[in-house]
Amino acid sequence: MLRRTGIIGTLIGLLALILWAPAAVADPAAPAASGCGVLAPGGSAAAQSAIAAACAQVDAGTWYTWGGGHGARPGATYGQVDPTDPASNQDPERLGFDCSGLVRYAYAQAAGSDILNGDASRQYYTTRAAARFTAAQGLAPLLPGDLLAYGDSADLHHIAIYLGAGKMVEARQSGTHLMVSDVRLGGDYFGAVRVNTGAVNGHVFQTWGEGVWTKTAPSVSATRVYAFPGPTSIRVECQKHAEVVTSDGYTNDAWSYLPDYKAWVTNIYIQGPAWLDGVPTCT
Repeated sequence: MLRRTGIIGTLIGLLALILWAPAAVADPAAPAASGCGVLAPGGSAAAQSAIAAACAQVDAGTWYTWGGGHGARPGATYGQVDPTDPASNQDPERLGFDCSGLVRYAYAQAAGSDILNGDASRQYYTTRAAARFTAAQGLAPLLPGDLLAYGDSADLHHIAIYLGAGKMVEARQSGTHLMVSDVRLGGDYFGAVRVNTGAVNGHVFQTWGEGVWTKTAPSVSATRVYAFPGPTSIRVECQKHAEVVTSDGYTNDAWSYLPDYKAWVTNIYIQGPAWLDGVPTCT
């Protein structure tokens, strides 16, 4: 009887320890059941926060919606019908994000301000680039939080957030929820950009006009690189006197080099004087 009582007492004691033991604290960066989370070391605290914000939307089962996430403030919005995609017919009834809407929201949560407002092209060519990587470099130099862009220099049509370990979180297409995917390096993978959520370095200006092309050299006959769809914030590294351009009632021989595009643009389409104040001459 004493022996049985001792066993019962031991069991009761173990049960009490289990019941009163403190709960294990979850790692905030650990992937959830969806597999969404920081999957490799090295990402900044802001990048990890952006991933956490995007992954929370994945875990909530948020829909892809065409045009979603581009309201007055970062956050999910009802989408629109994409005339080229029948699967988008229900998007106006679904609260969600498109690819750039999700990136905008995630980094607004991380930075505390709306630093990546715009479509995939504007996000990739952001003045807040801390580093850029070509498609040829593959995944080796990438860190969690880097943005992966798809398309070509004239039209970047998709963007996603790298998680590490060959995975990315994305708003992919109508009819699906936000998801974790394998990084697609083939096809039209264009490259990646690392976002600086702090102060912007360099000389930042605003363009004006629509469809303004940047060029590989300071000449109107040079190869086109990218066309600004409308007024765009740009970072200017230097300027030089080169080919004379006459357009929209202005004539100017000054051209500016834009390091984020690795391209040139005539100063005619940069707001400010014909020769930009404070910008050095290109050597």
